Parts: sequence; C-alpha cells; structure tokens
Amino acid sequence: MTTGVAVIGAGSWATTVGVVASSNAAVTLWTRRAELAEEVNERHASSSYAGHHRLPSGLRATTSMEQCLAGADVVVIGVPSHAVRSAVAQAASHLPPGVPILSLAKGLEQRTLLRMTEVIRELVPAHPVGLLTGPNFAGEILAGFPAAAVIALEDQVVCASLQQLFSTDAFRVYTNDDVIGCEVAGALKNVVAIAAGMSDGLGFGDNTRAALVTRGLAELTRLGVALGGRSLTFSGLAGLGDLVATCTSRQSRNRQMGEQLGRGRTLEEIMAGTTTVTEGVRTARVVVELAARHGVDVPIAEQVSAVIDHGKPARDVIPALMGRESRRELHGMA
Repeated sequence: MTTGVAVIGAGSWATTVGVVASSNAAVTLWTRRAELAEEVNERHASSSYAGHHRLPSGLRATTSMEQCLAGADVVVIGVPSHAVRSAVAQAASHLPPGVPILSLAKGLEQRTLLRMTEVIRELVPAHPVGLLTGPNFAGEILAGFPAAAVIALEDQVVCASLQQLFSTDAFRVYTNDDVIGCEVAGALKNVVAIAAGMSDGLGFGDNTRAALVTRGLAELTRLGVALGGRSLTFSGLAGLGDLVATCTSRQSRNRQMGEQLGRGRTLEEIMAGTTTVTEGVRTARVVVELAARHGVDVPIAEQVSAVIDHGKPARDVIPALMGRESRRELHGMA
C-alpha cells in the first residue's frame, strides 16, 4: 500500500520536503492559496517557492485541510513557528488516529516559550511527535545536491520508518531520540546566525565569524542541556552542522538579516523589503527569556535581542561581547 504524506504548508521548505518524500510516497500539500494549489496540480510548479524547479507528478496540493489529511500515514507541519499552533488546531479534528507528526519549524513560541513539538503535543497528545532538522537549504535540495538531515523522535521504531520514508539517493537521513537537543539547536542557531551576519556587515573577518560560531555552539549546548538535551547532539547535524550552514551561507535569511543590521539599516527598513520569515528575529527574545528562567548564560542571544527588540546599534555588539569577564572556555558545560 502506498504511504500517504500530508504536508501542512506549501512554502519553500515545506514544498521541498514534500518533493523529497514524493520519491517514496504520495504527498499532498495544504495551502491557503487556491492559485498555488492550481499551479502545483496543473503545471507541477511553484514559482513563488520552488523557482524554476519542476515538481514531481506525485506531489499534489489542496486548500482543504480535510482532503489533505484524509488517509495520511504521516503528517508534516511545514509552517513557520508563529503559525504552528493555529495550523495544528485547524488540523486536529481531521488527523487520522495515531499518525506520527513531524515539525519543520525552527523556533520557539513567543508567549509560552514552548518548543514546537511541545505545542503540537499540547494540542494533539495522542500522536508520536518529532522533527526533521539539519543544514538544509531548499534550493540545493531541489537541485539534487547531496545533503543530510536528522529525524528526532523518541519512539525509535517510528523514527526508523520515517528515516526510510524521507531518504533518497541525494538526501541522507539519520535518526536521534534527543528531541529536546535537536529542537533547541534548530531554534537558537538562527539567533547566532544573525550575530554572524552583523559581524560580516560590520566588515569583520573570518576570525570574528569563527569565534561567534564557536561561542554560539557553546550557547546552544548550555541551554539545550539545561532543558534536558544531550551535549553530544550539538556536535551533530542538528547542532554544529546547521549552525555552520546558517552562519556562513549567503542563502541564510538570518545571516542576511544580521548583515543588513550590521550595515546600519533598521529592522523596520529590512522587514519592509521582504515577505519571507526570518525565524531568528522572533526567537531572540524568547531564547533570552527561556535562558533566564533556567539560569543559563546566553550573551550572544542577549546582544542580538538588544539590537532587534531594543534598538541597540549593531556596531556595539562585538565590543560588548569582547569586554565580558574572562572565563574558562567550557564554563557552564563541564
């Protein structure tokens, strides 16, 4: 029997994951936009989110949540973090019993400080819930470039079956049962990437960027372990891999955001010129609040939040970080 995958969302990454899964399953995307559903179904294209790449014929789209979820064996939540709660609430009454749910969002809920899998479990507790994460840019996956990702889910039997479902010749999937560690890494790396972009925008070099990436990894690890994750997770694809990609690639929206801030543009000016979601902008303040709640030191996130939420000039970030009290390199981790 053909496996059915329902993807809630039809943006760049949701569409790309749908394309990957369509190698092994029948996939249906849910979108609010009737014209996008028609473009996917009639032209096998998504000009807004997949560029010139032709979509496989096994990938369909619908504006009906009920139709999208009918007969689904796996559900993927592919909307930005701020929309996860409403999307899952809308899907809840149509979910087939017990189907596993994977989140693609890399962020934290602003009001509750919850991780996305926590939000999903709160709304639909009778389902195995995990996430798909890693250093993956949609355009490269659609182009067929080799890439790797992680599926994190506590039930390793379900996780192994999902690993096979989302694996292709060019997309290698690993498994991990550390949902907390993988999810914290995915959320916080966006904030660090904004800091790395600020460094680039200010004209600093490779040494500065490398220092920010490395110390950012320390922040990811400290907070993740404090929340119940495992330190080793942060040296893997969900941690170091995704952090390096997001902090160094010109495809990274978070790094681009930081670069523009570093060049002196205001957040309002930058946001007015884009329609895409930059998760780190929403996440920075939440990370700082969550870290304070658990007594964890996150100086890079604090500085990024100061710029985004309180108007601090980006040029003052690096001096503030450099002037901090000297400590052991592994302070707070070992």
